[in-house]
Amino acid sequence: MKRLRVLHVGKFYPPHHGGMESHVETLCRELRADVDVEVLVSADDRRTTHETVDGVPVTRIGTVANVASASINPGMARAIRRSRADVVHFHHPNPTGVLSYLASGRRGPLIVTYHSDIIRQRVLGAIFNPVLHRFLRGAHAILASSPDYARSSPVLRRHADRVRIVPFGIRADAFASADPEEVARLRTLYGSRVVLAVGRLVYYKGFDYLIRAMQRVDGRLVILGDGPLRAELDALAARTGVADRVTIAGGVPDVAPYYHAADVFALPAVARSEAFGLVQLEAMAAGLPVVNTRIDSGVPFVSRDGESGITVPPADVQALAGALGHLLDAPEARRRLGGGARERARRDFSLERMVAQTLATYREAAAQNPLTPKPTAE
Repeated sequence: MKRLRVLHVGKFYPPHHGGMESHVETLCRELRADVDVEVLVSADDRRTTHETVDGVPVTRIGTVANVASASINPGMARAIRRSRADVVHFHHPNPTGVLSYLASGRRGPLIVTYHSDIIRQRVLGAIFNPVLHRFLRGAHAILASSPDYARSSPVLRRHADRVRIVPFGIRADAFASADPEEVARLRTLYGSRVVLAVGRLVYYKGFDYLIRAMQRVDGRLVILGDGPLRAELDALAARTGVADRVTIAGGVPDVAPYYHAADVFALPAVARSEAFGLVQLEAMAAGLPVVNTRIDSGVPFVSRDGESGITVPPADVQALAGALGHLLDAPEARRRLGGGARERARRDFSLERMVAQTLATYREAAAQNPLTPKPTAE
């Protein structure tokens, strides 16, 4: 069987932090065994650079400006057009990337992973929608991370005939155990009855509601992550009288010991910008029960109410505090739901399953449309 060449087009690539960036990196690293992958993303400045990151060729196209958090990269369209890839795998939301793809005149198999709707830029999103629908009509397949998101997205509902459900996956073994000395150190540092949360400190994570909930919870909250709301969240903890029981630890090199030192994991998301909640899978793989929220996205699909944790209404401090307090007070419920969480993570969200489904989609697309674009001259 011919070894396919696949071009991934995204917004950024690590060391940039973010859910999309992490997903692209993981997918490319795992796919290398079966296909030749390369990555095309935006650079932080005007220079275009070429490098190899963990065996993956990465081209970062120079950025001349940023508009509404979107990079303007004049060289992106030409780079897509010149690629010799058999399949382009595009990661959305990436409005300027969509424009670059269409401007490239690229023909051939296109796969789109639809990470999220455009949520906050509603006016610009409405203007962009006709372009997005034109782009998606040209896709062989649109990969959505959950059936819930596919049903709830007004964009994906218009392209339901091309939507495939390919849940994000993780290597569960990476979180199944942790350095026992580090776990013991963290338990000594934070004590018992620890609630853990992980993520960027941004509005849609709902960490402000979690901090308010700690007024009613006998326990300690540890948040791993950083972001624009850090000072505001620190001030909120002080204002609500829980600063002595809330620690915002920033980024850490290894999160696994924190999962194993904690008793409950919380993802109190309040908006569809939290489309999946990959950190839930990490906690579940470590055997932690999850308290999440019933937002209109894939979050409650990942950790199911009564199977791997408790799901509460979003932005409901009382319900959130009640669920956390219940699990902290009920070791048997924690064990049962933690066991269900571990089993669900391994059974339904393995990295191997995600890669196999993605690879099968590539091969199907290349077989049905074998056109391989030829590179154009300068």
